[in-house]
Amino acid sequence: MIGMVSLGCPKALVDSERILTRLRAEGYGVSPDYKGAGAVIVNTCGFLDSAKAESLDAIGEALTENGKVIVTGCLGAEPDYIREHHPNILAVTGPHQYEQVLDAVHRAVPPAPDPFVDLLPASGVTLTPRHYSYVKISEGCNHKCKFCIIPDMRGRLVSRPAHAVLREAEKLVEAGVRELLVISQDTSAYGLDRKYDVNPWKNGEVRSHITDLAREMGQLGAWVRLHYVYPYPHVRELIPLMADPKNGLLPYLDIPFQHAHPDVLRRMARPAAAAKTLDEIAAWRAVCPDITLRSTFIVGYPGETEAEFQTLLDWLEEAQLDRVGCFQYENVKGARANDLPDHVPSEVKQDRWDRFMETAQRISAAKLEAKLGRQMQVIVDEVDDEAATCRTMADAPEIDGNLFIDEGFDGLNPGDMVTVEVEEASDYDLWGRIIND
Repeated sequence: MIGMVSLGCPKALVDSERILTRLRAEGYGVSPDYKGAGAVIVNTCGFLDSAKAESLDAIGEALTENGKVIVTGCLGAEPDYIREHHPNILAVTGPHQYEQVLDAVHRAVPPAPDPFVDLLPASGVTLTPRHYSYVKISEGCNHKCKFCIIPDMRGRLVSRPAHAVLREAEKLVEAGVRELLVISQDTSAYGLDRKYDVNPWKNGEVRSHITDLAREMGQLGAWVRLHYVYPYPHVRELIPLMADPKNGLLPYLDIPFQHAHPDVLRRMARPAAAAKTLDEIAAWRAVCPDITLRSTFIVGYPGETEAEFQTLLDWLEEAQLDRVGCFQYENVKGARANDLPDHVPSEVKQDRWDRFMETAQRISAAKLEAKLGRQMQVIVDEVDDEAATCRTMADAPEIDGNLFIDEGFDGLNPGDMVTVEVEEASDYDLWGRIIND
């Protein structure tokens, strides 16, 4: 039996799922707790100093509760740093080094496979509810944003062949998955490294290009949600697919804008132009009025002036994004932004974060209030004694809001899709009643 602690982003979660799938195929069981495990794998995050601290704490807890710990993931790229704090770990591997993780498990807990009882589930081992699943389409990133060390950890862009991604997605849908969440470090750049090569699929061909991939995934009979999409010009080719009710590609884009002032973006070395982005947003909405836009931003980046921050607030008011997250800048070991001049004091960063989130909250509340009385399809995530917790097409799991059904939800199960009429709205969530056909 092997235990797994998975920290960080959905991309790390996919890595954890792949490791467990391989181990399960070799006859290992998955332990739900420390005591039942022969060893524990801790898949770490190392993007921010706070994430590093969380990873070190998780490693320490696993050592205390179990004693046999294998460390992998982003923080695994710094083995000396980890061993300085926890010298008794069995092994350290970097991100997406699946074979090395398996080798470490084999040394700690030698496999004893039994082909008569160890049948691998059709969808592999999953750490998410069975009705939705993450699909990683590429690894690495070609950008060199000064605040980020992900390219140093995970390397340059390496895309999976389109037919391999589609085959995985098809198997997931056949196994009961109702929503596919497409992830990578840069979803828009998918296939660039492969020169958008052509792959056989079904009775035709498909390019390793995000437009082709989204079109074909949208034909599989599940919701398809795109994450981490840079606003390159070719993204506009996706919008008609989102507006087509016959395609499962959801009218939802998760775009990491990070800031809006051109000088801040330049200091970040970001591949974006805020003014042109507003024009793109307007064009997207003209084709697909119901499109949901979510993004994340950084406030207090080195050198950010009050005027630059105000530009960000003004941009946010004009862009009217549906879902917004915000982080206060912090140094990350190895990031080039650490060496920039004029770092912003903590109290100023906190003040700007408060003001930013106040604006974002007001926009969110107004957008949700405008949905009162509308009918929409939702997917059920969880059902308890008090309500069914659901999501609309505008809501990604764990990062966006929910729609709650607190009456007449008997008989609903996770993965069900029902039509509701929206009756109440708060700043981030909705309440609705089931519409019986």
